Amino acid sequence: MNHSCACVTLDRPEVSRNIADQLGESAEDILSSDAWHQLFSNTAVFVPGQDLARMQAVVRALETAAAHPDFQKQVLSWAPETAQLDPGPAGAFMGYDFHLGSDGPRLIEINTNAGGAFLNAILGRAQQRCCSGATNESWTGNFDRAVIRQFESEWFAQRGSGRPERIAIIDNQPESQYLYPEFRLAQQLLQRAGIDSLILSPEELTYEAGALYGKGLRIDLVYNRLVDFGLEAPEHAALRSAWLEGGAVITPNPHTHALFADKRNLALLSDPASLESWGLSADNISTLRRGIPRTVRVTTDNATTLWQERRQWFFKPVAGHGSKGVYRGSKLTKSTFARILESDYIAQAQVPPSERLVMVNDQREMLKVDVRLYTYRGDLLLAAARLYRGQTTNFRTPGGGFAPILLG
Repeated sequence: MNHSCACVTLDRPEVSRNIADQLGESAEDILSSDAWHQLFSNTAVFVPGQDLARMQAVVRALETAAAHPDFQKQVLSWAPETAQLDPGPAGAFMGYDFHLGSDGPRLIEINTNAGGAFLNAILGRAQQRCCSGATNESWTGNFDRAVIRQFESEWFAQRGSGRPERIAIIDNQPESQYLYPEFRLAQQLLQRAGIDSLILSPEELTYEAGALYGKGLRIDLVYNRLVDFGLEAPEHAALRSAWLEGGAVITPNPHTHALFADKRNLALLSDPASLESWGLSADNISTLRRGIPRTVRVTTDNATTLWQERRQWFFKPVAGHGSKGVYRGSKLTKSTFARILESDYIAQAQVPPSERLVMVNDQREMLKVDVRLYTYRGDLLLAAARLYRGQTTNFRTPGGGFAPILLG
């Protein structure tokens, strides 16, 4: 179906109405921007129900492994000092990215501040019926309520009772971020649930007498969208102090990133000897071995072999984000590989993405597909796809962008 069906399923006027209903008059500046229209593809992606089940099984097996003391001891040994603290929160909006191959879904990356969930909820609600009869059931029954419960659970894990009165959504220069519209959607959802919400840059925060403040208001919980995963940058000092001293609940946080999203972890999780040494169940070991492509750390010891076999590998910085510094081995030059050896990189076995037919200016084109599962404590909040052309996902491809998943 992905190669033959060219249905246009997105009802764009419905998306605009939904945004206007949620954001009111302030929606106009978003709806009138060119970037807004590039976020969404007109086409849905078909995924077999068994593949979604397999992806969820990988998530559960991985989170089981991440709770093992031996795994934690290893990954925390290379994590920053700020990551050693664990006050309880599990991390809001975990993101697990998969490619769908002929031998099943394979996990490519894990993100602890995965963007797009709120936008994909809007997208999923604005779909017209497709000729295939496939169903749009790849998310929790009540997304809005699940989001609120997620933040309440993060608060309870650290504080033990009650709920946050005020949540700050934090990113560097948030209004200039490509996904700023979803910050606004998150803010409105929280406020409808009776939780005050602010969208702030970290420079607007202060830490005084054991409490975090933004614009003079006390912040109880931070929904953290920064890519300074260890909160180590000087401009994040107030947030770092709040994290280290418990002045605010921060999610996701440095500890969560160290356990899940540091790419060095995939070298452990794809190593059969490590999996067996932790005493995982046979089912979990089998699931991880099938679901995670072989990953190794790049060192001077394996440099010669990796260079000779470079066409089989993708090279990624261990603390990278947004595809920055990522190289396909087949396009690697000796000078770039030398810089990789001087940095901290992993090499991941290439897993070609699947493809989806789209119509662009009445022309049929094939775009690459990846699938992201947004989860909380291993439970699915929402699954969505991204369509793109090029080496990595982007929002610049005509006909591409976020796409809902239809289960077959």
